[in-house]
Amino acid sequence: MNCVRTCLRHTAVAIGVAYCPRDPESTVLYRVVAEELETFLDRQREGDRPVPGFVEREFRAFLDCGILARGFLRLHCQDCGQDRLLAFSCKARVWCPSCGGRRMADTAAHLVDRVFPIVPVRQWVLSLPFALRYRLAYDAGLTTDVLNVFIRTLFGELRGRAERILGFGSSKCGAVTFIQRFGGALNLNLHFHSMVIDGVYAAGDDGRPRFHRLPAPEDDEILRLTTRVAERIQSLLARKGLSAEAADPEQADPLSRDDPGMAALLASSVAGRIGVGPDAGNRVSRMGDWIDPDRTDAFASDRCGMVSGFSVHANVQIEARDRMRLERLLRYAARPAVSTDRLSELADGRLHYRLKRPWRDGTTAVIFERQDFIAKLSALVPAPRAHLIRYHGVLGPAARWRPLIVPGGHVAGSRSEAPSQAKSGAEPSKEPTTAPLTDSEPCLSLHDRNYTWAELMKRVFLLDVLQCERCGGRMKILAAIRPPVLTVRILESINLPSRAPPVAPASQLNWNVELF
Repeated sequence: MNCVRTCLRHTAVAIGVAYCPRDPESTVLYRVVAEELETFLDRQREGDRPVPGFVEREFRAFLDCGILARGFLRLHCQDCGQDRLLAFSCKARVWCPSCGGRRMADTAAHLVDRVFPIVPVRQWVLSLPFALRYRLAYDAGLTTDVLNVFIRTLFGELRGRAERILGFGSSKCGAVTFIQRFGGALNLNLHFHSMVIDGVYAAGDDGRPRFHRLPAPEDDEILRLTTRVAERIQSLLARKGLSAEAADPEQADPLSRDDPGMAALLASSVAGRIGVGPDAGNRVSRMGDWIDPDRTDAFASDRCGMVSGFSVHANVQIEARDRMRLERLLRYAARPAVSTDRLSELADGRLHYRLKRPWRDGTTAVIFERQDFIAKLSALVPAPRAHLIRYHGVLGPAARWRPLIVPGGHVAGSRSEAPSQAKSGAEPSKEPTTAPLTDSEPCLSLHDRNYTWAELMKRVFLLDVLQCERCGGRMKILAAIRPPVLTVRILESINLPSRAPPVAPASQLNWNVELF
């Protein structure tokens, strides 16, 4: 939410009013990237380890994000004539606070309004061993395979419980998974947040899907599920020749052969170590009070299982009618990597990043060297065409029952029913029925897939950004102004900066060490 607020606060500028620069908290990220990017790229090239093109493009797009000199929209109030400029965004995927904030709000709103039916939802989080995090960070195909193993195992457990408790011989599940690449300390930590319908759908007497809620899982059930997930993923890796005992090291880690520079950045980020500079290989500096590891029972959580480096957590559950809390949870899963409110600069130039909550060892913040901070951001950028949101089961785009379940479709009853009211072996009809609803929860109003910037601001903050601050009238978009000629003329005529902020050239300082 702070990311969306930053987008709102620093992209709307009134014509005729002096340009208000970003406040110190929100400019640290931009200033560090502008000052350190060229040096970082140059030193990686000097070491014959240049970063991939998609990583460099992410940085350069971020430097243009929200800059009026790079183009803007002109908004106009027809009642009083007040004008406003809205700068273009970079549409980055991971750590741009403004674009990530908009993507976060848009995704959460879409899932609540158009995807998740009005039924309970439980969050299942799968964390992975360090070695597997590194491999999945660049192997999208293996990421899909590992996620499929987790979802198939989880759905199998839910269907098995439905058979034991409710007597269903056939049932279906649904989920949406967010693939998060980052941890709380901006470390590379690829893990899965699966928002799973907390129950199953089974065909009723009329062949239409009916929802049946399942009781909350017990701790021993979570542990059993975690054990199965660990065993099946390890079996998958063994079949692909990627296990720890793999005979061919190049097959187990092709990135080290094809792109050793990016491999080093990913490996250091996963391990929480400094990736570049004279201190490469050392641990990232931490701040906080040390806690006796024998007294960490207070950090233990219910419905959490850990086996061989695999962790499954399922203690967060949202009730059917609590749509606002569901949307907040979805925003959390879809949030950008960097929180500008927790990033600050120390007196010696290093960067202080405060953790959202203390770690088990008492760490409350991490300290980055400026160049290593750029290296950590580089490791978080996903490869092009690697999808970070996946749909499963009855919520999948091609699922037969999806039109009958999702809001805006013809929901076939979202109330739980007794097992005797359903045919456990009944198969759904081949063509979805379009009969009017009679016994289901009312559908939410159907919204177009894409939400406007103003709609998202009003939805998240209850703030109407298209309302004229002078007369209260409505503002409309008059034109999209693109550089260079028009933007320069307009901005100079109203005494606003007509050039983008400068990017510092590469520093010639020699580290006299090899890149880690």
